[in-house]
Amino acid sequence: MIRLNNLYDNTSPEENSEIFTPLFQNGSIKIECIRSWLKTAGEVYDQDQDEWVIVLEGEAVLEIDNQMLNLQRGDYLFIPKHTRHRVCSTAPNTLWLGVFSS
Repeated sequence: MIRLNNLYDNTSPEENSEIFTPLFQNGSIKIECIRSWLKTAGEVYDQDQDEWVIVLEGEAVLEIDNQMLNLQRGDYLFIPKHTRHRVCSTAPNTLWLGVFSS
């Protein structure tokens, strides 16, 4: 059975939290919807997968290898595996799409 879903129907995060919703996964690829509202920096990630991420709504500040990046709606970037990074802050209910590959 085919099921229709909508990225914009997800629950909004509470302050200083993120909600990760898996959308698709097979062997080497995973796609997630991420909703964020961070006023303080989140955890540092050092992932075993490459990550491509885009901000669909809202804005965010990321720290990648000691470089601060301001992302606005429509901005996207590629983060190679084992690149230390973290989300420092986001606007309320920022919506991301993340694609992970190993």
